[in-house]
Amino acid sequence: GNYPAHLKEGSLAHKIYGKTEIVERHRHRYEVNPEYIQQIQDKGMVFSGTNGDLMEICEIPEHPFFFGSQFHPEMKSRPGRPSPPFLAFVEAMKGKRK
Repeated sequence: GNYPAHLKEGSLAHKIYGKTEIVERHRHRYEVNPEYIQQIQDKGMVFSGTNGDLMEICEIPEHPFFFGSQFHPEMKSRPGRPSPPFLAFVEAMKGKRK
């Protein structure tokens, strides 16, 4: 179903979507164990999208493009109107081919 996520301002997710609240399609089968969130963040991963206690989006700011989501952005993509994460990935990779 559709679930909201709050995006952290200044994050890659916020830049990709251009807003602080999004609604995306989910099929929750996995989640981040709350006991490990701080340890994960201490190693450099940022949880930039949340829904209450659920971590919806993760990213690594030091990486050229590390963006992971619990939701399925492909479910909202349409021909000629790709979901924002896909478009952002293509844009980030322009000129990276060697």
